[in-house]
Amino acid sequence: MPFGGIGMGASEAYLSIATAAERMHVLPATVAHWIAVGVLPAQQRADSLPEVLADSVVQWLSEKNRLPIMRPVAGDVLKITLVEDDPDIVKLLEMSIEGFDFKTEVHSAGNGFKGLVLMSEFRADVLIADLNMPQMDGFKMLAAIEASELAPKKIIVITALSDADIAVRGGVPARAIVLRKPIALHDLEQHVRPT
Repeated sequence: MPFGGIGMGASEAYLSIATAAERMHVLPATVAHWIAVGVLPAQQRADSLPEVLADSVVQWLSEKNRLPIMRPVAGDVLKITLVEDDPDIVKLLEMSIEGFDFKTEVHSAGNGFKGLVLMSEFRADVLIADLNMPQMDGFKMLAAIEASELAPKKIIVITALSDADIAVRGGVPARAIVLRKPIALHDLEQHVRPT
């Protein structure tokens, strides 16, 4: 189960899609998509829409409360979300991005769940994501983001996996740019650069 572990009262074990969407600050269509791709646990009752496990919404809100305050970003600043579980790679990528010759603002997350929460608040232009991560991997996160209002203009995947390994595990969005680890930082800049 991607979410879980935070209790709620028995009176509110499940929430309607609309209520979950309102609390999570996303569209109801996004919540429905997340149910379909297995990101949000839900139950289907006869003659009704699926209902979302309330604990998963509580966990979402708890993670959202841990985010730094997101200040408005000027229109000429490229917003980048970096989702990677290795702190050394995060530091290297953040330092490299800071050196680009165009303005950027970067926020990072250590797994796919935190990446989804961050994307819901930051609404990045570019998502740079690893695939192998704890709790929620990049495959599930990308499936959840791609058909939602959170979808960025560009998706860049950084991985050591082969194309065959990626395909076996469900693939990545067709528009994603796949860069192999260790990544050449000039290649990253070329793909991140606004067009």
